[in-house]
Amino acid sequence: MKLKLIATAAVAVYALVAGASSVAAPNSFANCTAMHKVYKYRHGIGKVGAHDKTTGVPVTNFYRSNRLYYLNRHLDRDKDAIACEKR
Repeated sequence: MKLKLIATAAVAVYALVAGASSVAAPNSFANCTAMHKVYKYRHGIGKVGAHDKTTGVPVTNFYRSNRLYYLNRHLDRDKDAIACEKR
């Protein structure tokens, strides 16, 4: 009986953990509007160490992640290693 209770608790914990991970933010975005809905307070996603190519004030408040940038590099129009930076 005790073993059955432990097994039931383990299954319940696994279900909670598995369910929480499926609610995580998507990794790849179809467009910049979708990305900005998830990363509201960031100016895009860029590689670690990336620098904005600009003649004005450079964008520095972007989410840094090599993995996420790689998945969304198709959204980097100016090829500066920052996808969907806001001007």
